[in-house]
Amino acid sequence: MPTAASPPSGALEALIQAHGARPEALLQILIATQDLAGGWLPPGALEPIAQALHLPLGRVMDCASFYSFLHLRPMGRYRVLFSDNITDRMLGNQALLEALCRKLWVEPGRLSEDGLVSVDYTSCTGLGDQGPALLVNGRPIARLTHQRIHEIAERIRQQQPLDDWPAALFEVEDSIRRSDTLLQLEMRPGAALEAALPQGRDGWRQEVDRSRLRGRGGAGFATAVKWATAARSPGPARVIVCNADEGEPGTFKDRVLLSRCAHLVFEGMSLAAWAVGAQTGFLYLRGEYRYLRPHLEAVLAARRAAGLLGRSILGVRGFDFDIQIHLGAGAYVCGEESALIESLEGKRGTPRIRPPFPVTHGYLGLPTVVNNVETLAKTCLIALHGGAAFAATGTQSSTGTKLLSVSGDCAAPGIYEYPFGVRVERVLEDCGASDTQAVQVGGASGTTLAAYEFGRRIAYEDLPTAGAFMVFDASRDMFEVARNFVHFFAHESCGFCTPCRVGCALLRQGMDKLAAGHGAPVDLVEMEWLNRLLRQASHCGLGSSAPNPVMDTLQKFRPAYTQRLRHPHFEPAFDLDGALAEARQLTGRQDAAAHLPPSPEEAQP
Repeated sequence: MPTAASPPSGALEALIQAHGARPEALLQILIATQDLAGGWLPPGALEPIAQALHLPLGRVMDCASFYSFLHLRPMGRYRVLFSDNITDRMLGNQALLEALCRKLWVEPGRLSEDGLVSVDYTSCTGLGDQGPALLVNGRPIARLTHQRIHEIAERIRQQQPLDDWPAALFEVEDSIRRSDTLLQLEMRPGAALEAALPQGRDGWRQEVDRSRLRGRGGAGFATAVKWATAARSPGPARVIVCNADEGEPGTFKDRVLLSRCAHLVFEGMSLAAWAVGAQTGFLYLRGEYRYLRPHLEAVLAARRAAGLLGRSILGVRGFDFDIQIHLGAGAYVCGEESALIESLEGKRGTPRIRPPFPVTHGYLGLPTVVNNVETLAKTCLIALHGGAAFAATGTQSSTGTKLLSVSGDCAAPGIYEYPFGVRVERVLEDCGASDTQAVQVGGASGTTLAAYEFGRRIAYEDLPTAGAFMVFDASRDMFEVARNFVHFFAHESCGFCTPCRVGCALLRQGMDKLAAGHGAPVDLVEMEWLNRLLRQASHCGLGSSAPNPVMDTLQKFRPAYTQRLRHPHFEPAFDLDGALAEARQLTGRQDAAAHLPPSPEEAQP
């Protein structure tokens, strides 16, 4: 497989034409080009793409450099990425990465000298229920052990194609531990559409309104209101987008729905299209779930063959709707709906200034409905059983059930489906957690609960969540948990706004300073100031929620911070005198005049 040459011009041209030479297809073209070129984007491939799409080369470079799964330098025939979520760290991912690097004679984050392999971390692979995990050329390997690491190293050294590796190595379990109305639903494809179409578009939207269904992506916006706004918005066409960019650390419910219940998800997209009069649909699939694409394409093909996608669905004239799969390429911020739409248009995933909102001005300026995977699947229940039946479960403000992705210190991590209103303590009991000191609800951007809060309920009126439920027992250092989350946000900031770009970096540096033993009380004051800055001045929710884990753990687990305050007064984290050591070595000087004078604190006996 070539690693240093551009794809043949004929193959590149065919690839571009297969995507209609549309500028909005830029990201998909770059992903496919990287596949052709052996895992990276050679400079010689980018200019022809820019010319064919009538885009400035700078725009193509801008897109290529934004996404972490696109590479502007060779990364090797084998690109190994270890999940670095906090639960993977708790299971020993760092020791496993170091073991693999030793076996392959490669430094972390560097390409091996023979150009064969590179090994690094990625933020989260969506496999928190069966970590530690990694991706090798985009394919997942879960439940890592030293024995598996040895096997992976041997197969890479032998340069075995991935298709020749044992299929059992790539097995990913659904890990469903508790099911309720959604996961127990056995629906014939098309049954929900057959129930909704006779109600007409207005009648179907009214049924969804009766259900009081709210978005399952975390924000909890009323689905019927979103659909009605899009239906009323003027425009030549409307668009339905399924947000499958499940990037929140600790969340993996959408992975299971796409793997196990893809018909429900696609039928839900069609139900949304019927409600708003859309003809075009996109499933935005996070890059870490690319391995699911063949299965999803097969389901789409079966639905087209059955008359459930395409023109005149189920014989209804004017109901023309089809779905394309759009791959992401490693950008957490694209989970935000306007950043996702920017990515759909072949741009950097930078959140838009709102208003206008996507329901009136979304993809290519068209009215666009963006719904979560779980939200769309739930609409099938409403179509089959009615809105009133759906609303009878849960609470007054949070109807229906919620899928929770449970991971961390528990005997049975996996997917749990509960009616809204379930108490945290019930979930802990069911998953086999013991001696629990904290639960992180909602992922890195969510809420850290101490033991005295385990009576709280999973519901929009109490603990809203996209689904992450991470358990930490008394052996865990909650400072290190928060530090892992802060590193995640600093890495995933899109860089658009200064408060988030700089603030997240400063927060990360502050946490690292405490970890290195240079902490002082003034550093905690600085963190609290950064919290206010990020919340008030950030462009989008990433920046405003980045301080959450620090502020929650400071309030509820403060001794984890105060024990790291080694100095009564400000202590710089940067050792300027140490940084001058190389200069002293080059000049051959070690006399006192070649050193910086000690600070007053250091000079005291």
